[in-house]
Amino acid sequence: MQMISPDKKDEHTVDFELCPRFEQTFSFLGKKWNGLIIDVLLQEGPQRFRDLARKIPRCSDRVLVERLKELELNGIILRQTFPDNALIEYELTQKGQEFKDIMTAVHAWSDKWYCPTESNQK
Repeated sequence: MQMISPDKKDEHTVDFELCPRFEQTFSFLGKKWNGLIIDVLLQEGPQRFRDLARKIPRCSDRVLVERLKELELNGIILRQTFPDNALIEYELTQKGQEFKDIMTAVHAWSDKWYCPTESNQK
């Protein structure tokens, strides 16, 4: 974060500093594939690895494993194993479920403003 020294301020300069929690959250959500993984789990419910991989096809298996581990370590998802078979599912925790309103807002914004075939100027 760049801060302007007091001797370089003019009447139009405003001190501004991002909230560290806000910055961390955007850094986390902005990490490639995290938002899409969360979105799939919000919309589809618990998923097996192969189902997640099929729904996010441009993400390699190696990277998907890394992101799932990171999301689990951050308390966003739960990796659930079933002892009677080899089934492993990933599901959102309560903390992860609380991204629902954020993702709904992102979908609404992108439906209104993002069009990949034209410039993003409206």
